[in-house]
Amino acid sequence: MQLTAPATRRTGIRDTDGMAVASFVLGLLGLLVLNIFLGPLAIVLASVALWRGTKRRGRAYLGLGLGVADLVVLVAFMQADSTVSWSF
Repeated sequence: MQLTAPATRRTGIRDTDGMAVASFVLGLLGLLVLNIFLGPLAIVLASVALWRGTKRRGRAYLGLGLGVADLVVLVAFMQADSTVSWSF
């Protein structure tokens, strides 16, 4: 006698697809605001999604590229302003 139903869904694949989409969205938002936080977060989420074998590989690669672009934009702004941090 079995009291619980066996798991029929694989939530791991769905989670990795969500990570790929989240990395894309965070990378896109990072180009506009908070690129010092959202860029690395997009890179980590895209890397984990690719490592776990997401079905949305293109979106994960876009998130990875946008995360790197966030950091490049941050460095470019810091070089143009000749500062290491923001002055308030």
